[in-house]
Amino acid sequence: MTSTVHRTCPLCEAVCGLTLTLDEGGHVTSVRGDKDDPFSKAFICPKGASLGRLDEDPDRLRKPLIREGELWREVGWDEAFAAVKQGLDQVTERHGRQSVGVYLGNPNVHNMAGQLYGTPLLKSLGTRNIFSASTADQMPKHVASGLMFGHPLAVPVPDLDRTDYLLMLGANPLESNGSLCTAPDFPGRLKALRARGGRLVVVDPRRTRTAGLADEHVFVRPGTDAYLLFGIAHTLLAEDLTTVSHEVNGLDELREAAKHFPPEVVSRRTGVPAEVIVRLARELAAARTAAVYARIGTCTAEFGTLAQWLVDVLNVLTGNLDRPGGAMFAKPATEFGLGRRPYTVGRWKSRVRGLPEANGELPVATLADEIETPGDGQVRFLLTVAGNPVLSAPHGPRLDAAFGRLDFMVSVDPYLNETTKHAHVILPPPRALQSGHYDFALLNFAVRNYTRYSPPSLPLDGQPSEAQILARLTMIASGQEGDLDEFVLDQMLRKAVDLPGSGVEGRDVAELRAALEGDCGAERRLDLMLKLGPYGKWAGKGDLSLRKLLDNPHGLDLGPLEPRLGEVLRTASGVIELAPPQLIEDVERLRGGLEQEPPEIVLIGRRHLRSNNSWLHNVGSLVGGSNTCTLQINPADVARLGLDGEALVRSATGELRVPLEPTDTIMPGVVSLPHGWGHAGSAQLVAAEHAGVSANVLTDESAIDVPSGNAVFNGVPVTILPTGVITAH
Repeated sequence: MTSTVHRTCPLCEAVCGLTLTLDEGGHVTSVRGDKDDPFSKAFICPKGASLGRLDEDPDRLRKPLIREGELWREVGWDEAFAAVKQGLDQVTERHGRQSVGVYLGNPNVHNMAGQLYGTPLLKSLGTRNIFSASTADQMPKHVASGLMFGHPLAVPVPDLDRTDYLLMLGANPLESNGSLCTAPDFPGRLKALRARGGRLVVVDPRRTRTAGLADEHVFVRPGTDAYLLFGIAHTLLAEDLTTVSHEVNGLDELREAAKHFPPEVVSRRTGVPAEVIVRLARELAAARTAAVYARIGTCTAEFGTLAQWLVDVLNVLTGNLDRPGGAMFAKPATEFGLGRRPYTVGRWKSRVRGLPEANGELPVATLADEIETPGDGQVRFLLTVAGNPVLSAPHGPRLDAAFGRLDFMVSVDPYLNETTKHAHVILPPPRALQSGHYDFALLNFAVRNYTRYSPPSLPLDGQPSEAQILARLTMIASGQEGDLDEFVLDQMLRKAVDLPGSGVEGRDVAELRAALEGDCGAERRLDLMLKLGPYGKWAGKGDLSLRKLLDNPHGLDLGPLEPRLGEVLRTASGVIELAPPQLIEDVERLRGGLEQEPPEIVLIGRRHLRSNNSWLHNVGSLVGGSNTCTLQINPADVARLGLDGEALVRSATGELRVPLEPTDTIMPGVVSLPHGWGHAGSAQLVAAEHAGVSANVLTDESAIDVPSGNAVFNGVPVTILPTGVITAH
């Protein structure tokens, strides 16, 4: 007998609804797009279609592992947690809490347990040595949004379904399915934009699949997006094309900064003709509605925060911020109490390089420094949760060696991989189908307000849930006993009843606690957040609750985005800060590069539709075809450099021998390697057979975006040599 279950896909940021068929043994026999999901409307990509194979991967760990020398031993959960406690206690008693480090990987954002239990875990560890994939990805956007709007999650997204003009930089949603812009069937939405007479312009060093769909593709030198955006801002201001419809601070300071970046000057740095820059500015200003959107190609560059800031500067200058068809703010169903504390960065700095924190974490680019460098606060104990920084962080081989020097390491991860092989204890979470799923983070960036919960589809069969794993680690770190969920629920309820206008102001905490539903602590916490949220039954503005989501397994449409700048703005001034001092200061660094000669050849990354960082390379149906680890290079560079078949790629940090993929879709002087490969010798058998090479052998941990600390992965200077050439290095 078969059964049908409905779930949200957890494999990328598109939050597509899936319909799965399970046989009587709980095995997935088919995966289809959920035609009744009001947001994704049956859209599915190859990743989602392979969810069953990923979920049942025979290389997934089912039981905890303890490493003894070079050997691994399967153990019970109590023994594993006892080993964690012993290792943590030994390190902290000798070296203090600042000897603990934490790395949180990208899957935590796609994971209900990671979102609910990550913060209590970090607080209980009591360390400032917190690192995550955010500083290898999107931290510039959070810093720019925090400084402009007062909150790092106040990230405007393009109103894709209503805009008339979309200028997109460094993004390839036909491959990535979108990022910091939650939009299932992104390709269909872009096609609909053009079908209704809108215009799509893509700026990218490669003619990506997304660029191929656009009305216009503009080649740009990697890492120069901030110059291009400043050139557009300069034109808007110089030609009096601005329509600033919100109260702002800093317009004069912005005008002064922009005067140094006229189109004819930035053209030399970007490779974009001055007349194209001027035309783009005029088109943005003239469009009935327009939005500028930029993503990872612009974030992971030397001036990532300036680029992300200038994206929203253009949205403000053209009058398109916070209005239908422009760049708008989502209203997620679990939003409650954003707080009023002004946003700041640099509340503390890293011990070795003095790099400032952002959003409570330090740049992953300095993690190896903190492990290798002796002294008070040296990281000696490391906890990783769903992360593989050996492949995803800059200069991965250095991290690989550094992890081998740790006194103790614990990994919460389903795989024995390039990072977790260094752990002393591995705690594997259960399968996705055994876990509840709610997209707390991603719905902050949705292009339409929407909510959906997927309860566990299969029983745990005696294994702890990921929520229980993280909760137990939290209690070990805190040295306390008890029910973490009850403690958190009590704290949240007390905050809510004390908050004026919360909808439950002055009510009895015990009465409210008794009214919460859910089969586990995570579900009860979700129920509370939904009821207190902007559509919740306790907020007086709706009837949303966990029960309503369980009764509507395909999800609920909460309507189009609506203007709400006043609700999300959290700056000390109460207005948009158009020229934050920290960013105006960094403009001087940008000006210093105006006359620099670009490197002869630079390296950029690229996305694959059937991949997501390093964690989908062990699914046979997703590797091969276009999902391969090759070096894309322009044929003119192949001929000029005398290359044939493969090449030696050399940077300041290392070198790789890579198969070539000549293509005129990439600019001359630019080469591209995909991210997340390098599985030679892996315990994951499929990944080992399709090992590829790690681009992060070539990336330099000393190169960062200064305001955010984000690692630089795009615009990395490299030398390309025929493989037969031997030179001193």
